Amino acid sequence: MFRMWILAALVLVGQLAQAAPVGGRFDSIDGGVIDLSSFRGQPVLVVNTASRCGFTKQYSGLQTLYDRYRERGLVVIAVPSNDFKQELGSAEEVKQFCELNYDLTLPMTDITPVKGAKAHPFYQAVRLETGFEPGWNFNKILIAPDGSVAGTWGSVARPLSGQITGAIEQFLP
Repeated sequence: MFRMWILAALVLVGQLAQAAPVGGRFDSIDGGVIDLSSFRGQPVLVVNTASRCGFTKQYSGLQTLYDRYRERGLVVIAVPSNDFKQELGSAEEVKQFCELNYDLTLPMTDITPVKGAKAHPFYQAVRLETGFEPGWNFNKILIAPDGSVAGTWGSVARPLSGQITGAIEQFLP
């Protein structure tokens, strides 16, 4: 009887751990903090980015996606990272580059580690929940309104692709 109780408790703890929402707080490139919990109830697309990458042109698609769905609740967050050695030297340089070249208005974090032992807690939680870890720049993670991971895509998936917009649209009014 005691073994069955322990087993039931372990199963319940495992289910609770799987249901735990992915969250976190990022330092904003503009100063202050971007707190993912403030977007609870909305879909959030988190994308690790870099200014000197062959996929950098995806910033245009990310901005278009944000402009298209922002009024319906979508949040798109760019997370500049130098984990793949393709980011500019400072957050100020990144911000200026993105404003001048892509007219970005979507929220951006400070330069942030996204893989390995030094990864930001958000990326560590995603890896624990799904096994997904960015393998390169411009990997996309869709967080559902309940805080769970609703989808992940690699660099080659364009922000305006049907697979990404379809996944986002299911969470929008």
